Amino acid sequence: MSSKIDYESRSTGLTSESIDGEKAWAIRQSKLYKPDGYKEQLREIKADFLKFILTPNAHNEELVRRDFEFNKLKSKRKFASKLNNPLTIFGILIITTILLWVVFAPWIVSEFPFSQLVGVNEEIPAWAEPNSTYILGTSKFGRDVYGRLIWGARSSITMGLFSLTISSVFGVMLGIYAAYQGGIVDNIIMRVMDIIMAFPGLIIVIIILSIVGTSMQTILIIFGFLGIPGYARLIRGSALQEIGKTYVEAAKVAGTKSGRIMFKHVLPNCIAPVVVAVTFNIGGMILGLAGLAFLGFNDPTLIEWGNDINIARDRLYNAIWAALVPGVGIFITVLGFMLFGDGLRDAMDPRIQGHKQKKIKKKKKSKKVEA
Repeated sequence: MSSKIDYESRSTGLTSESIDGEKAWAIRQSKLYKPDGYKEQLREIKADFLKFILTPNAHNEELVRRDFEFNKLKSKRKFASKLNNPLTIFGILIITTILLWVVFAPWIVSEFPFSQLVGVNEEIPAWAEPNSTYILGTSKFGRDVYGRLIWGARSSITMGLFSLTISSVFGVMLGIYAAYQGGIVDNIIMRVMDIIMAFPGLIIVIIILSIVGTSMQTILIIFGFLGIPGYARLIRGSALQEIGKTYVEAAKVAGTKSGRIMFKHVLPNCIAPVVVAVTFNIGGMILGLAGLAFLGFNDPTLIEWGNDINIARDRLYNAIWAALVPGVGIFITVLGFMLFGDGLRDAMDPRIQGHKQKKIKKKKKSKKVEA
């Protein structure tokens, strides 16, 4: 046996001292090195496996761990296969492209620095038609439209995600708390949410900005605040279904703290509708911010698609590209998030999946009858 190990160590370039950890595992897997009693260990593994399968209430930690990892991987593959839809994939490609613009904007349009795109360029003609130098033309003050399109993606996505984070985080916290406490606490929180939803959001934003000023931080906080009621009502409805289940009652009997029950046990089981709503609302948030910028309530130091449309709206007859390009950018971005959200909803909603499975079974039966 020792001569066999020496021969294999010379052939692989490994000594007995270096055979440890991952190298030892790799060598055993490739069958270059077999320890003493290899066949006996293999028999024991087979016996444990048969015992685990055939014996009622049998327990083997290693086999349980492997079974858990296998089912986890199988679940991930099953979820990914549900997203295998042409429209969903198209939406993912759009989102990936927009995110690449967001991250690599300084390198994609390196020939047009940010200072040039927001400043006044006397050497560059204003409202120039698309040409070999300016592939999408220029807008007011000689600003390149293509460069502002790429940089505008960063501003739109960042602002939309910031406001959406405020809405979703505080909305989920209030909704879970209201559902768990119930009674008068639930009624007070939900009635306040109803009052906020009763007012037209855009008018409230315009009134507040007219009073406190049009700083971008104020705009984002107001938009985030106005989105809280929707998430609070959404998560509350899902949480009420989970709170009445047995595992929540068992956690209460065991003396688990309320905060742990709400956010450790209840929230993971009812978060799916919120995840889907976030993907849909990103597009809506971008549209809302663009509409507000179109009305002139924006930060002029930022490059934003809605502001670009506002600047070029008086030039629709002789420089339509200056307004059309940012408009197409908004349209494609919102479309990508809507398609992805639609596919994510189909993948995470068991009722839709059950309906699809019934359709598939009916088609198979009809094909068999025709055959």
